[in-house]
Amino acid sequence: MKALEGIRVLDLSTIGPGPFCTMFLADMGADVIMIEYPGTASERRAGGEQAARAWDEVLTVLQSPFNALNRNKRSLALNLKNEGALGIFYRLVESADIVLEQFRPGVAKRLGIDYETLKQKNPRIVYCAITGYGQDGPYAQWAGHDINYISIAGALGLIGSKDGDPVLPLNLLGDYAGGALQGAIGILSAIVAREKTGAGQFVDISMTDAAVSLLTVSLSEIFRTGEIPKRGEAMFSGIDPYYAVYPTKDGKYISLGSVEPYFYAKLCRSLGREDLIPFQRDPEKQERIRSVFREIFLGKTRDEWVEMMTGQDVCLTKVNEVEEISSDPQLRHRNMIVELDHPTQGKVKQVGIPIKLSDTPGEIKTFAPSRGQHITEILQELGYDQMQIEKLRRSEAIGG
Repeated sequence: MKALEGIRVLDLSTIGPGPFCTMFLADMGADVIMIEYPGTASERRAGGEQAARAWDEVLTVLQSPFNALNRNKRSLALNLKNEGALGIFYRLVESADIVLEQFRPGVAKRLGIDYETLKQKNPRIVYCAITGYGQDGPYAQWAGHDINYISIAGALGLIGSKDGDPVLPLNLLGDYAGGALQGAIGILSAIVAREKTGAGQFVDISMTDAAVSLLTVSLSEIFRTGEIPKRGEAMFSGIDPYYAVYPTKDGKYISLGSVEPYFYAKLCRSLGREDLIPFQRDPEKQERIRSVFREIFLGKTRDEWVEMMTGQDVCLTKVNEVEEISSDPQLRHRNMIVELDHPTQGKVKQVGIPIKLSDTPGEIKTFAPSRGQHITEILQELGYDQMQIEKLRRSEAIGG
C-alpha cells in the first residue's frame, strides 16, 4: 500500500512548480492524470514548420524517461475549449480528489474549470491554484517568473556578497521551495481537513507569499531588533569566516559551517590554530580569521581536506560539482540518485524520493508518458466506448 493510494489528482499545470508538486503526490501513490493541451492538427498546420519543430522539441523534453517531473503519471490530452473535452474533464472531476492548475487568475473561470464551477460537480474536491502573486491584490495579474517573485519577497536582495550585485539562487526559492512544496503542503492539509468536514476547499498558493515565508527567521529578527541587514552581512550569508566557502589547492571548494562554539573550537584545534578560539565572535578579528582560514585551506586539495576532517566533528564538507552528485556515496546510499531500467534507453538515472516513509514508502513505477498516452485507458474507465472515443478524436477534443 502507498500513502496516497486511492487519491486521484487532475494536473492542469505544464512546467516548473505544478509538475514538481504533483510528482511528490504521484511518488506517494496518487493517481496523477496530466491534462495536457493536445495541439490540434489544424493548429500545427497553421503554425508552420518552425512551430512544428518547436512543438517536437518540447515533447522530446517532457516525454523523456529522464524527466522525473512527469514520472508515475498518466497523460490525457484534452482541448478544454472543445465542448466534448470539457465534458470529459467534468466527468473526471466527479471521481477526483484534487485539481491543480497554475493559470493566471481568471483564466480557469473563462474555461469553465474554476473552483466554484467544479465544487458544484464534486463538493469534496480540493482545488489548488499556484500563481506568482496570488488570486487577489494589486499584482495578481502581473506576469512574472521566479526572479520576480523572490525580488518582491525581499529574498533576492539579501543573497550575494557585501559589495556585489544580488545573486540568483537558480529558480529554487519561488518555483520549487515556494510554489511546489508549499502547494503540496496546502493540498495535503486540505485533504486532512476534508476527513473532518467532508468538504473540499480552495488552496491559494502565491509563489511570492511562499518566498516571504522562507524568510521567517530573518524577518523575525528584523521585527525584534529593528535592524535591517544589508546584502552579504546577514547571518548565513558568508559574512562570518566560520560559515563560509573556501577555495582549495586544486581550484575546488570546501564549505564550512562551524557556527556553534564547540564546532569552531574543534575546527581551530584540527587546523593547529587554537589561538583563534577566543575570537570567534570578536568583530575586529573576523577578517583576520578569514584570511588565516583561506591561507590554510589553499594548502591541500578539496578531497584531502575532507579526508583529514572526517570524524573531527567540525561541519566541513566538499562543495560538489553537479556532475559529482551521481557518485556521492551518501546520496547514493540514500537512493537520491537512482538507476532505472528503460525498455529502449537502458539504464536511466533520475533523482530519487526524498521523503522516506517507514511503512508506506514512495516508489518510481513508470517513466514520463507521451502526450495523451493514456487517452483510451482513461476514457474507457469513464465509460466511453471505442466509437465515442474516435468521434472525440475526429472533433479534435482529444489528441495524442
